Amino acid sequence: MTASRSGGILLHRSIGGSTQVLSVHPGGPFWRNKDAGAWQIPKGLIEPYEDAENAARREVAEELGCPIDGAVIALGEVRQAGGKRLVAFAAERDFDPAALVSNVIEINWPPRSGRTLAIPEVDEARWFSLEAAREHILASQAPFLDRLAAALPLADQIPT
Repeated sequence: MTASRSGGILLHRSIGGSTQVLSVHPGGPFWRNKDAGAWQIPKGLIEPYEDAENAARREVAEELGCPIDGAVIALGEVRQAGGKRLVAFAAERDFDPAALVSNVIEINWPPRSGRTLAIPEVDEARWFSLEAAREHILASQAPFLDRLAAALPLADQIPT
């Protein structure tokens, strides 16, 4: 069986000469009360008819309610826990986390109960400095922060 692939976009902006990245917190009871190591880049499954970049753009629009137009920087691929591969891109874009409009998904909850629960796919979005993002993002996605930092001008990497 082939591991599934997801695509995502790491949004970034420069505030006062310092880079910030947008991470999202997954919705639902499993992620409730989890913070450090729980945040992610907006991402989702690459459909068979899509390439990674188009899937990443679609997923950001679904999870944040904001379309991403324009150029992106390829950040490569990582293997996450469970074997799923994540292909990521970066885009410079400001976004107001208060404007978050996530899609709703259904999950089985409690697990193996046969009952479904409708939850927002993302329950919060937040801007982090690169340094703070390293403490909050899933460990398997941390390489994307380093790759973004390497792709940006040095002046944008000063921590706040």
